[in-house]
Amino acid sequence: MAVSSFALAGCLETDGERALVGAAAGCVASETIDRNGNCVEGALAGGLAGALLDDVTGR
Repeated sequence: MAVSSFALAGCLETDGERALVGAAAGCVASETIDRNGNCVEGALAGGLAGALLDDVTGR
């Protein structure tokens, strides 16, 4: 997941776009990894990571 997140960071232009993709990926990951996964929690974590990812990669 982290590798795909770094790959997506270069394709998306704004923090909002990265947050939306991160939220979607976080929701899917939480549902896939844990049978009792909470999509909202995964989306919050993924959205936060997506919004801040450009700060890590410097793009």
